[in-house]
Amino acid sequence: MRTGRLANQDEQDRQAEQVEQVGQLLDTPDLAGALESDRFKQFLDHLPVAIAVSELKPRERIVYCNLEFERLSERGSDEIVGRLWNVLPGWKEQEGGSVSLGDAIAMGGEFLGSFTIDHDDGDDDDGDVDDGGNEGAAARVVDAWSTIIEDEAGEPVYRLVALVGSPAPDEGDRETLERRIRDKDVLLRELQHRVKNNLQMVTALIRLEARNVADREEGDRLDRLAGRVGALALLYRALSDEGKGDEIDLGIYLSQIASAVMQAHATEGIRLDLKVDAWPVSINIAMPTGLVVNELLTNALKYAFAGRDGGTITLHSLVDDEGCRVIVADDGVGLPEGVQWPRPGKLGALIVRSLRENACATIDVRSAPAEGTRAEIRFTRAAAAAAAA
Repeated sequence: MRTGRLANQDEQDRQAEQVEQVGQLLDTPDLAGALESDRFKQFLDHLPVAIAVSELKPRERIVYCNLEFERLSERGSDEIVGRLWNVLPGWKEQEGGSVSLGDAIAMGGEFLGSFTIDHDDGDDDDGDVDDGGNEGAAARVVDAWSTIIEDEAGEPVYRLVALVGSPAPDEGDRETLERRIRDKDVLLRELQHRVKNNLQMVTALIRLEARNVADREEGDRLDRLAGRVGALALLYRALSDEGKGDEIDLGIYLSQIASAVMQAHATEGIRLDLKVDAWPVSINIAMPTGLVVNELLTNALKYAFAGRDGGTITLHSLVDDEGCRVIVADDGVGLPEGVQWPRPGKLGALIVRSLRENACATIDVRSAPAEGTRAEIRFTRAAAAAAAA
């Protein structure tokens, strides 16, 4: 019996980690446009992540939920779509009494908490949801997250809710808890391997879909999404290598990202000046740095040499006594007058904010007409050590 409970919990742990990574991709203003595409909704249907989306105007109602959301909420799409969030089952105890999942979503916030869903929990005739439900019923515990998605003008247009399921904890089963702790390294390697494979598959599917899209702008959004997922796949491939532990060599990782971006977008006449030093860092530093470098390289290949026969893109990751400098530059046409990078309200701005907050880095971006664009990311050794802790 204990072995069964352990296996079940391990599976939920793996799912929770997958949701954490995919959730970073979904928490983006680019979804405001992507969610208009039926193809993108079909893509979300096959993700192992429970996702539901509501349209905020003229009155907030749920407009989409994927198959995993139906499974965790134990509600069919015909019971969810077109309804308010209070159609969802689930409740949590807090000071002052219990709160339903629907009410917690309406109150806002990012991490909403852990909610209990009873298997026989359901709607009554007027659409309200039980807030405590039969104590003897088998229950599922879900962690819930919520985020508001804005359009390019910064106007809130959607609310995205994600659920991560796990069985109710058994606090008395200390033997199971101790065994899980002993097996953590093995489980982490298995998690990394599975996430890596899933992300590689997702990347291939998005790129395939992007090639089949007639609308160039929509295809470009999907292609960019594929690049971001690909950067995460490379990260997990590095983590899953035997003996790597939880550190990534930043120089090697950025080299792999550059190779992938050049392969996907490079045209004849564009040269890559690559120079990297070895520097082991934590995933907290590697992930946002890789995503920022991926964005900068992709932008350079797509736009820096418009109307020109080619040019040079520079990627240097250089280590000294003070820390590490990552430089992404090009000798192209430069940003248009009045345009800055990252653009406020776009995914690049969210990634840069993560780089500053989670990786304790500074970033300076400069551009001039006909002189190209240069971005410099700097980590001090002390700040990097604090970010890794």
